[in-house]
Amino acid sequence: MPVPPLNPLIENPPAWLTEGAPHLWLPYTQMQTTPMALPVVRTDGVRLTLSDGRELIDGISSWWTAAHGYNHPHIREAVIGQLEKMPHVMLGGLAHEQACRLATRLSQKLPGDLNHVFFSESGSVSVEIAMKIAVQFWINNGRRGRTRFVSFKGGYHGDTLATMSVCDPDEGMHTLFKGAIAEQFICDLPADDEKTAALDAFLAAHSGEIAAVVTEPLVQGAGGMRFHTPETLKTLRALCDKHDLLLILDEIFTGFGRTGSMFACEQADIVPDIVTLSKALTGGTMALAATIARGKVFEAFLGEEAGKALMHGPTYTGNPLACAAANASLDLFEREPRIDQVKAISAQLARELEPARGLPGVRDVRVKGAIGVIELEKMSDLNFLKRRFVEEGVWIRPFGNIVYTTPPLVIQPDELARLTGAMVKIVAEAGRC
Repeated sequence: MPVPPLNPLIENPPAWLTEGAPHLWLPYTQMQTTPMALPVVRTDGVRLTLSDGRELIDGISSWWTAAHGYNHPHIREAVIGQLEKMPHVMLGGLAHEQACRLATRLSQKLPGDLNHVFFSESGSVSVEIAMKIAVQFWINNGRRGRTRFVSFKGGYHGDTLATMSVCDPDEGMHTLFKGAIAEQFICDLPADDEKTAALDAFLAAHSGEIAAVVTEPLVQGAGGMRFHTPETLKTLRALCDKHDLLLILDEIFTGFGRTGSMFACEQADIVPDIVTLSKALTGGTMALAATIARGKVFEAFLGEEAGKALMHGPTYTGNPLACAAANASLDLFEREPRIDQVKAISAQLARELEPARGLPGVRDVRVKGAIGVIELEKMSDLNFLKRRFVEEGVWIRPFGNIVYTTPPLVIQPDELARLTGAMVKIVAEAGRC
């Protein structure tokens, strides 16, 4: 059996890692050439503890989930309390308090009449459900043929089959699957008058085929941490209204304070027809996602005919443990100054990453909320960067030509300075290589 190469950063890997690594298929990893993963034995606050006792400040929040840091006692106690009563029960014909409370609270926090919540286990699946809802919405309204989607260059919405189709087909991770996935309309975001006019004309010509427009609001995350303005979102809402199209906002990354408001769509003062949430929904503790629809969308599924219902049901939909974690996470957003913390993080990121702007090989430095990005002209040596960040005591995971941080929202100024200092220092080193 092939064994992953030894990692020079681990002198004495634990037995569970050396025995288990040959059997573990890691995400986004070429298993033949990538060194063995770092063994984490504990998480607490904003720190990861390795098996040899070293601590790393986590600058990625475990793929943007750990908004309140790790092992927050309030979330932990809520999950333990729920575990003692009811770890799971099917939502088919049954209901439980945690799911009902969470659906109500999300409806109250989201803008407009986004009042109908469908739970699932992952962000990708929540987008798949949104797409399925959009197609059936038109079928239920007697308008068949609206089965395609408009999404945007630089976009990313997940790795499942349908969501791959609305990701950027040329710059993303799914170019291999061309021909195997549905072909959607991939356009330029309407970021200026020329692109707005082009999108307007395109929608006018193809509206009879289109079920919905799908985008990530304000920040295209995994597609390169690309930012756009609230005005761009307002334009999309207006164009969807003009051409009678549904608007789906993928807030899986941007929701729960990351961009500076509880939800990114608030900064544009718009209400999407469907919104998807995941990642920080449970504060980085349990797998949970939500697809949330406006009244007009939900009402299209009502009627005497069983066939009008949404025929979808993940086995663990509305899992009580995950919903308990999410309710506890919402408690923390209500009790603690998370949005003020994001503002402070944003100001510190802007100040401390700015020195990287003049470094060799740096194309751009940008900050939005608690997202700090150094964009390189090209990624010279990804393994060098990853190794050096660990040596500096931080966990930063560059991708493509992007070196970025999305720290937990509870990070302290001195801890954040460790992250930004390492980013500038190591990008400078890479520029000299």
